[in-house]
Amino acid sequence: MSTQAIVSKVWSFCNTLRDDGVGYGDYLEQLTYLLFLKMADEYSRPPYKRNSGIPMAYNWSSLTTKRGAELELHYLKVLQELSQQKGILGQIFTKAQNKIQDPAKLFKIIDMIDKESWVRMGADVKGEIYEGLLEKNAEDTKSGAGQYFTPRALIWAMVECIRPEPLKMIADPACGTGGFFLAAYDFLVKNHTLDQEQSKFLKDSTFRGNEIVQSTRRLALMNMFLHNIGDIIGESMISSQDALIASSPESFDYVLANPPFGKKSSMTFTNDEGEQEEEDLTYNRQDFDATTSNKQLNFVQHIRTMLKTTGKAAVVLPDNVLFEGGAGEKVRKKLLEKTDLHTILRLPTGVFYKQGVKANVLFFDNKPAAKDPWTKDVWYYDFRTNIHFTLKKNPMRKDDLQDFITCYNPQNLFKREETWSGTNPEGRWRKFTYEELTARDKTSLDIFWLKDNSLTDLDNLPDPDVLATEIVENLAAGLENFKAIAATLNQR
Repeated sequence: MSTQAIVSKVWSFCNTLRDDGVGYGDYLEQLTYLLFLKMADEYSRPPYKRNSGIPMAYNWSSLTTKRGAELELHYLKVLQELSQQKGILGQIFTKAQNKIQDPAKLFKIIDMIDKESWVRMGADVKGEIYEGLLEKNAEDTKSGAGQYFTPRALIWAMVECIRPEPLKMIADPACGTGGFFLAAYDFLVKNHTLDQEQSKFLKDSTFRGNEIVQSTRRLALMNMFLHNIGDIIGESMISSQDALIASSPESFDYVLANPPFGKKSSMTFTNDEGEQEEEDLTYNRQDFDATTSNKQLNFVQHIRTMLKTTGKAAVVLPDNVLFEGGAGEKVRKKLLEKTDLHTILRLPTGVFYKQGVKANVLFFDNKPAAKDPWTKDVWYYDFRTNIHFTLKKNPMRKDDLQDFITCYNPQNLFKREETWSGTNPEGRWRKFTYEELTARDKTSLDIFWLKDNSLTDLDNLPDPDVLATEIVENLAAGLENFKAIAATLNQR
């Protein structure tokens, strides 16, 4: 069967289960448990004969021999027992619950998985199947799963620009379902002939991440396992700790990240009356240049501290990081001084599953302490003005980002050439000097120069569905900004 056919087959069961109240996310979670057990069973047999760490009484074979109520009770027992194991095994099954209440349907899913030999599939095929399922899950906007899923075309382009090298460490302090790790893994495998030492380092030591949402962390671990990263009985590469609480115990060569949307960091607690309340979190870290409850500004600061002095970062960040005053201005100034912030990719709307997001990718290289600012020029690529995407009818694809990668010129950043000029005002690639940027109000990096055709050319408006989507995006983005202003006023 083709990869797409397997994805369709595996996903078709979800439509049946939805009648029983099982959502996309719950179904994907159950698939994760069962796929993991099946692959662990295959690895425990010849020629692999690996120790899976799974007690025989709770392995895959113990599920395939049972039916009805007996199967349901045993499946519950399996989930409970494996949640108490150590390493990746225990992490995947942490607080696992059975969401499929019909034993007949549970058996059908087990039977479907049992008929495929998953280990024999290439890591790229298995990974593509699971990635396909994650993308389908992200499309279910009601679940909110999309906020943990970065468009894969964008991830691919960011990795193509950063171009990671073997025997170097890659981190993501808010790793979601692990998309950046997998794209970096694929890049390293396809662009380098890895020797034994490099292959072992790639499998066991290259990646480190944080993901505080338990169900999302589970999906990330499974995603990596399907790509042959890590080991069943090994330690988890993805921590459940909030990355912002303290400085990273390790320094990294690369950080690739799309920190969570939403400006505030908060924690939920129960007050004396038993009511749920939220409290803004402010991280008081000595290694931060500014103290703020703004989540994205904190991630920018944290990511810089995670890098080695030769480290490189590519980070997706919302527009407010580019223009917000107060702590935002201070963070931008320090970023321009302490790192070489050499590139900003301005992203179009309609590419993220969470609406109201106007975002950018900031590329910066860390540097040692110095008297003079490290940033000399910031190169902008305006990929937003007059560009229209929708998630379903016209999604962003790799080819759409190829011109940006060409302009970025990852082989030699010193040999870049502007496509914008006085004679070509439509050019999307333009540089601004450090002096130009610091002279702007609040050191704002929020810059556009192209003419928006939708404001003047009424004969060439985008399709109605694209227009409607953009209106929703703009209203949602405006609402987020008003909420932030209201929150600030309430604190006074």
